[in-house]
Amino acid sequence: MLRALRRRWEAYKYRFVPWIALNLGRKRRTLRFVPEGSKDKTVSDEDVLQTLLKTFTALFVNDLRRQTFLLSFLPKVKSKYLDLQKDQPEINQTIDDSHQNQIIFSPEDVLLHTLGFSITRRHSSLISAGTGVFVTKGFVPKGAVVSMYPGTVYEKYEPIFFQSIGNPFIFRCIDGVLIDGNDKGISKVIYRSCSKRDQIGPLKMSDVFWLTTGLQNPLAVGQYVNNCSPDKAANVCYQEFDVPENFPIEFKQYLPNINYCHEIQRPMRCVVLIALQDIGPGEELFSNYYTIIN
Repeated sequence: MLRALRRRWEAYKYRFVPWIALNLGRKRRTLRFVPEGSKDKTVSDEDVLQTLLKTFTALFVNDLRRQTFLLSFLPKVKSKYLDLQKDQPEINQTIDDSHQNQIIFSPEDVLLHTLGFSITRRHSSLISAGTGVFVTKGFVPKGAVVSMYPGTVYEKYEPIFFQSIGNPFIFRCIDGVLIDGNDKGISKVIYRSCSKRDQIGPLKMSDVFWLTTGLQNPLAVGQYVNNCSPDKAANVCYQEFDVPENFPIEFKQYLPNINYCHEIQRPMRCVVLIALQDIGPGEELFSNYYTIIN
């Protein structure tokens, strides 16, 4: 019996793990085929990296006064932002005006000003689909990073059985790595625990705000993007991205992923959602849960 289950698991090729596939099996399926794992890239990793750096820089600068305590532990990084303040006088004005540690713009507004669009979670346009993700303002061009899939990252050999029970948010990467994007129950507890474990003094190595209603990284809502349907075609797709080792330490607080095991010796795995077409305000994001990698 166990051998038969193991063979079925090893032969399983869909993006999302079997329990969500079984749940969706009652509905008509749409498929997206990818000839090889290496070809499952809509845009280059460098483009993804530059988008994240641009967004995180804007979020950091927008909240610079609250970040001054963090910068006091990073003198080299602090000097970079002191130079930035000299080059951009409006940043000094922001600091002077923020006596109550208030930020000038909300994270959603920062996203709008930086990438040209903002997104939010609200009830899906699909019947009985629950929460969905919508473009609220601006315009998402084809090929843009539109969201990130948050959660705890598990190697394929690590324990995830109890977290998986009744959990429709477990994403499977091409190499078998799993990301648990559930923001409730035991999954939430594990993510918070791992994030606290990896924190170095005031330096946070991951974003925990995606577990709450008050987002710090407005892109970290990808787990709520619904599967496409015969009437709603997919307008975004998933793309895996490994965070480079030289990623700025002050921006790691915006990464909505954390490794389950602290000893993992490889780059942090993230998954971003890429726009397959131009997406306008008011439109809902739809992905394809049934991507098959040959």
